Amino acid sequence: MYKRIVVAVDGSKTSDKALDEATKLARVMNSIILLLHVCEEIPIMWEPDGLHMVLMRNSLEAVANAGKELLEKHKIKLTEQDMTAETKLVETYDGRIGSVISEEAQQWNADLLVVGTHGRKGIAHLLMGSVAEAVARSASMPVLLVRNN
Repeated sequence: MYKRIVVAVDGSKTSDKALDEATKLARVMNSIILLLHVCEEIPIMWEPDGLHMVLMRNSLEAVANAGKELLEKHKIKLTEQDMTAETKLVETYDGRIGSVISEEAQQWNADLLVVGTHGRKGIAHLLMGSVAEAVARSASMPVLLVRNN
């Protein structure tokens, strides 16, 4: 049985589908859900000499605030369905989102980790990478990959 389910959410239709699937499981198994959002966007601007990137502090704050709003929206939705939910926002901008998701799930003692996957292949996969693939490779608990199709 899965009593502690982590769901990675990012505001996409695919992560919404993953949350729907996790909710179905949690309802049947009387589980608690951790809604996890990892701030992944890197708001930058180039310095005039073009050699250095500068993180834009206001943009970082905006990204974090958008993540907080997303988590709160999902938590309210689950609470209205009599589900137990917690939220966690992680700010990391080093490009290893999949590993961060897996590490957070492990620290929370998750029994199951649920993530959405776009199912990209070929060049799209090569160029954009796959957070879901990184999660599946690095997770220490079972991973449920949910496609939005």
